[in-house]
Amino acid sequence: MTDNSLKDLKVQTDGSLPTYGTQHSAGIDIYCSNKEDIVIKPNEIKSVPTGIKIEIPEGYFAAIYPRSSTGVKRNLMLANSVGIIDSDYRGEIKLFFYNYGSSEQIIKYKDRLAQMIIQPYLKVNMKKVDNLSETIRGEGGFGSTGK
Repeated sequence: MTDNSLKDLKVQTDGSLPTYGTQHSAGIDIYCSNKEDIVIKPNEIKSVPTGIKIEIPEGYFAAIYPRSSTGVKRNLMLANSVGIIDSDYRGEIKLFFYNYGSSEQIIKYKDRLAQMIIQPYLKVNMKKVDNLSETIRGEGGFGSTGK
């Protein structure tokens, strides 16, 4: 059974609190906190500060995803694809963006570039074994289940 009670996300910031875009948004929009513009040239990676530190409830983590408009309209992607923030991390959340487009991108103060989703996780025990159970798929990789 899943615990559906509302959890508190403690946020330390000198600026704006992250916000949900709508009542039913899964992602919490996080903002650029840098007062000066940040220029990201084509094929360049730059760090974008958010000015927030968070305390995630134990048993949860934060996943950082780009907002869809960041990739589609601005040709920016997170350099590490998806950022994972563990519940024991207390430092500032920074976004590392890669510009895969052909023109430079300018990041301005309070631009919404990424979203954070708080998710539960399950810890497991590692057990070394000599064999794994058989499945129909077996070791079939990319494209092995059809088109």
